[in-house]
Amino acid sequence: MNLLFCGDIVGRAGRKIVTENLARIKVENKIDFTIVNCDNASGGFGVNRNAAQEILNAGADVLTGGDHIWDQKEITGFINDFKRLLRPANFPKSCPGVGARIFHSADNHKILVIHLLGQVFTKYHVSCPFEEASQLIETHGLKKEVDAIFVDFHAEATSEKMAMGKFLDGKVSAVIGSHTHIPTADCHIMKNGTAYQTDAGMCGDYDSIIGMEKTVPLRMFLEKRKFAKMEPAQGEATLCATIVEIDDATGLAKKISPLKFGGILS
Repeated sequence: MNLLFCGDIVGRAGRKIVTENLARIKVENKIDFTIVNCDNASGGFGVNRNAAQEILNAGADVLTGGDHIWDQKEITGFINDFKRLLRPANFPKSCPGVGARIFHSADNHKILVIHLLGQVFTKYHVSCPFEEASQLIETHGLKKEVDAIFVDFHAEATSEKMAMGKFLDGKVSAVIGSHTHIPTADCHIMKNGTAYQTDAGMCGDYDSIIGMEKTVPLRMFLEKRKFAKMEPAQGEATLCATIVEIDDATGLAKKISPLKFGGILS
């Protein structure tokens, strides 16, 4: 089974490159299941109903969010209806939506997708992502109840992401990081068979500051104050994604490969 994970979509430029190319990518790489992080898809902050539906219509099987999941006010009105949109699982259970769910691939494999938010350098005081992951995996074991387990760990600190990878090695199919918008060059399969990458990168315009038009964030660094709202850059985007080949017999990874095209990174 081949699984595709697209890094954080940032604004219209990111949505465009994903929606216009996803069908082709899936065919060319024989993708069986697709997960897309949409944490910055609508104006750079969260995702609204129309954007979420647009990405799903383009061929995504599951959408994950992150620390901006609540930024669009309308999200609480539709996240419970959008069963293929996950918010981080370690938010309080009283929050709308869920952070993990079992899905079926086109060839009827059962895939548990777990979405977690890091604790280091993040604005929310969420519960322990390691504990949350343990509870979910204990309930839905690899090759017991499900054929594959994918973890999108939306975290700031590379150390916390790497710790999660080591913690889950051999227990899940893949741990791929999101949130920092920079594709890391550390794709590998860990000793016990779990595919790992610290961050898949973003789908957005890299002639920017992490996907945002350069002027406002640059002035914020220079003047040490916030004076205007950041807006997504609208130049030609790069699509950054990761493909994981999963062994049907074990549910562990056989291969992990980065995918990157378009924009200035090409």
